[in-house]
Amino acid sequence: EVQKHSVHTLVFRSLKRTHDMFVADNAKPIPLDEESHKVKMAVKLRTEYGSVLHMPTLKENLREKGGPNTGDPYGHKQYSGNQGQELEYMITGTHPYPPGPGVALTADTKVQRMPSESAAQSLAVSLPASQSRLDANRTAAGVGDIYRHAGMSERSQPPGMSVAMVEAGGNKNSALMAKKAPTMPKPQWHPPWKLYRVISGHLGWVRCIAVEPGNQWFVTGSADRTIKIWDLASGKLKLSLTGHISTVRGVIVSARSPYLFSCGEDKQVKCWDLEYNKVIRHYHGHLSAVYGLDLHPTIDVLVTCSRDSTARIWDVRTKASVHTLSGHTNAVATVKCQAAEPQIITGSHDTTIRLWDLVAGKTRVTLTNHKKSVRAVVLHPRHYTFASGSPDNIKQWKFPDGNFIQNLSGHNAIINTLAVNSDGVLVSGADNGTMHLWDWRTGYNFQRVHAAVQPGSLDSESGIFACVFDQSESRLLTAEADKTIKVYKEDDTATEETHPVSWKPEIIKRKRF
Repeated sequence: EVQKHSVHTLVFRSLKRTHDMFVADNAKPIPLDEESHKVKMAVKLRTEYGSVLHMPTLKENLREKGGPNTGDPYGHKQYSGNQGQELEYMITGTHPYPPGPGVALTADTKVQRMPSESAAQSLAVSLPASQSRLDANRTAAGVGDIYRHAGMSERSQPPGMSVAMVEAGGNKNSALMAKKAPTMPKPQWHPPWKLYRVISGHLGWVRCIAVEPGNQWFVTGSADRTIKIWDLASGKLKLSLTGHISTVRGVIVSARSPYLFSCGEDKQVKCWDLEYNKVIRHYHGHLSAVYGLDLHPTIDVLVTCSRDSTARIWDVRTKASVHTLSGHTNAVATVKCQAAEPQIITGSHDTTIRLWDLVAGKTRVTLTNHKKSVRAVVLHPRHYTFASGSPDNIKQWKFPDGNFIQNLSGHNAIINTLAVNSDGVLVSGADNGTMHLWDWRTGYNFQRVHAAVQPGSLDSESGIFACVFDQSESRLLTAEADKTIKVYKEDDTATEETHPVSWKPEIIKRKRF
């Protein structure tokens, strides 16, 4: 028979059970055994810090109570409890600190906590002077040495950063300040560029431009279906070539032979012999408009890219199509060649950049970081790097694997063209007629240009389709939608004082995407 209890009794018994359960001390930590704790800490010191224990110790007798330390240039007083004793000084990185300056780190005196920054600094300041270092094998650095080793003057230590640097037997061990957020390095100063010549003569948009290797003349291709050759020094027209039946989208002059190559929206790729000013070869194969072309610098190979989503590699002499580079899913807008691997780089309206293996005719790497069409790619003439331009960003990359370097943000327009010179001036030209000039290394935008359109043109005809530096890199030529070619040069009168860099060392936000 179940015995019935009052509610009061049941509650009381429940409380008692709860009380007994939680008042018991079986979950409390056991009292610390001094001997076993000392053994544990000794083992830990030997295993984790054994390799550096010998480094920062120095034994030295101190003067009588209250007197300043003879070796201390700062005149800090010693603690009374340490009078006349032989002490060990230690600067340590992460294990327990003594309770104050001048106290040996033993099992009895250690403080089981990380010190405050002021305590760490006072510990460093109380170290003996560097003179006593000469008499001892085991040394501790003076504060001036600490700062000097860290690459700063004694008085220029930034606030809130404690530095401890110890040196022994030529080995250096540093426990340095908390890492600062990365900041943009100061950009190299570049003189501003100014417009000094406007060349007119084409009857349609000027779509492409190239300078010949001898730097005597340059060539342009236009929507008026003509190719024109101009004298670089005077800007005068030397020759017009006709033969394309639609817009000429790409021109390039060979450094290996007296040939000019052109391509256009008529699907044609032509090779012109400049001794006779006639077409001597056609390269047939593209199924749609050909948007760009480039010559390999060391072998007789021509690469073209097209709206048919492919790039083709041609043997210049035999006109044979060596490879068809397929993989892009939309029009290929730009192609570049180089002697090093990867030898071919393409940018496409499918938002990707592909690095190709020329021998195998296959993709090595596909870069998918851009979110919009990639219409321009440029290779740095000296560094093993390249840049790509898209309406979302200009991005810099490392060869050979296409590792991302940084974004150049701020040119919010459809970027049609990029050019870079050996001084590290990167130029981006856009569909709205704006041109931005950047410092290649830091990504600093040091100049923005928007040249006026040719008189008689609509403001909406402001647009840059192509730009290129001449061989001396002292002139910049742009091909524009107002049917002109504009020539820029560096402003010789500008100095760093008259045109200072309006740069702030702001924190870099290097996003991958």
